[in-house]
Amino acid sequence: MPWVDSDLCTGCGLCVDECPVDVITMNDDVAEIDMDGCIRCGICHDICPVDAVKHDRLKIPEEVHANVAKTKEWMAACEKYLDDSQAGQKCLKRAVRHFENMQMAAETTIEELKKLMMQDS
Repeated sequence: MPWVDSDLCTGCGLCVDECPVDVITMNDDVAEIDMDGCIRCGICHDICPVDAVKHDRLKIPEEVHANVAKTKEWMAACEKYLDDSQAGQKCLKRAVRHFENMQMAAETTIEELKKLMMQDS
């Protein structure tokens, strides 16, 4: 999914003008993409003269860091509220299962999307 690097965006508005579904707006001279309406067509990537529109792949390290930090918070809360020294480890195992389930959902989704690609061939 695209996102706008606010440090690079010059506020030219080309992406706003060219977005076919009108989900890009300007906020304080920086483009913002409403991801709920974005159709992932890539036009904003192609039209941006300063490459301020980025791919979500660049945010993976941030996302991993946030997931680990949140899991540590869950672990600490489990130990505190459940008054059990092993509760944190149990919570950690549940978090691992949660992310495994997310991975499985992503992998299955990719398989289904690839089937769609084969149908269109």
